[in-house]
Amino acid sequence: MEYREAYEKLEEYGQLHVLKYYDELSGYEKEALLKQIEETDLAVLKQAGNKTELHPRGKITPIEVMRLPAIEARREEYTKIGLDAVKTGKVGAVLLAGGMGTRLGSDAPKGVYNIGLTKDVFIFQRLIENLMDVVRAADAWVPLYVMTSDKNHEATTAFFKEKNYFGYDPEYVTFFRQDMAPASDYDGRVYMEEKYKMATSPNGNGGWFLSMMKWGIVDKIKAAGVEWLNVFAVDNVLQRIADPCFVGAVIAAGSAAGAKVVKKNAPDEKVGAMCLEDGRPSIVEYYEMTEELMNAKDAAGEPAYDFGVILNYLFREKDLEEIAAKKLPLHIVEKKIPYLDENGMPVNPESPNGYKFEQLVLDMIHELDSCLPYEVVRNREFAPIKNKTGIDSVESARALCRENGIEL
Repeated sequence: MEYREAYEKLEEYGQLHVLKYYDELSGYEKEALLKQIEETDLAVLKQAGNKTELHPRGKITPIEVMRLPAIEARREEYTKIGLDAVKTGKVGAVLLAGGMGTRLGSDAPKGVYNIGLTKDVFIFQRLIENLMDVVRAADAWVPLYVMTSDKNHEATTAFFKEKNYFGYDPEYVTFFRQDMAPASDYDGRVYMEEKYKMATSPNGNGGWFLSMMKWGIVDKIKAAGVEWLNVFAVDNVLQRIADPCFVGAVIAAGSAAGAKVVKKNAPDEKVGAMCLEDGRPSIVEYYEMTEELMNAKDAAGEPAYDFGVILNYLFREKDLEEIAAKKLPLHIVEKKIPYLDENGMPVNPESPNGYKFEQLVLDMIHELDSCLPYEVVRNREFAPIKNKTGIDSVESARALCRENGIEL
């Protein structure tokens, strides 16, 4: 992009301040800034003033969950269906690994964090070890697509190479970067992170498939004959990936998607709850759970919204393409955003000072006619690492790993 084109684009969206320091930049910095302006969707900034109007929710009602007893009764059948799908190359896995270990006290990618006590046990390592269980059972490699971000791409790819992919066949591992979205103040004015760089953040966990399309990964998926994608987050070190029983249950049910869920440990636990919204599958985020929803009962007299998602979903690839052709809702999230002040000095705010713009997986689920909520045993498959200590922490994940016989 030439300077004049960049100027015109910024002028259209009221963001000319992005060029404030242009004349003092080096040749490389000028090139980097112009490239970022060209690639960034500035249109989202116009939504900053519409935060409260973006997401009117429909009527929330309970959804039927496939509970543990029903799964156990047909486990052998489901596992055979799932293993057949894996063996024939129809199942791929997508690891959402664009985050950093900031809340863990690390400036490295989150997946690089070492949870070992007597030896090295990295988060990435635990996930690969779990996936290897399926590879051995099926005697077939599962294509693994690893989504990184601008902030951690080089470090992540270098780490996998350094560790020899933890024994996984690199021929079946593909890296791609998540699209970034601009971060702004409350008036929709984009912040500057550096004199040659706008402040950006990953465009949310719902942006993964669009990012795959942009990187040409979808063409690779089609060429490989992959029909189902199991998408999962980096921070749950116990989750089962490309789980044959889960895959088989979704296929047997004729469902468009599946979502692994766990029984909540409290009505107000900070996990999204599976539900129906206007008759279609959906997720109520924990901060949307009203007293009425928390106290609601289903037909059997049990809590109606008692199963939380763990960000482990199974999608049909063909449905994802249809979803991508639509415009997913935009979520505006209040965050602390480092920026340059009027004098070009860096500021690290201590409280939220603006907005980040995201798309979420829950909206992908809501685009589908059906989604099978599939219950898993909480202590066997849910050990999220969000914090260094306390709830959902390195400490709690270590305890759960030991409980499951994993040597740390």
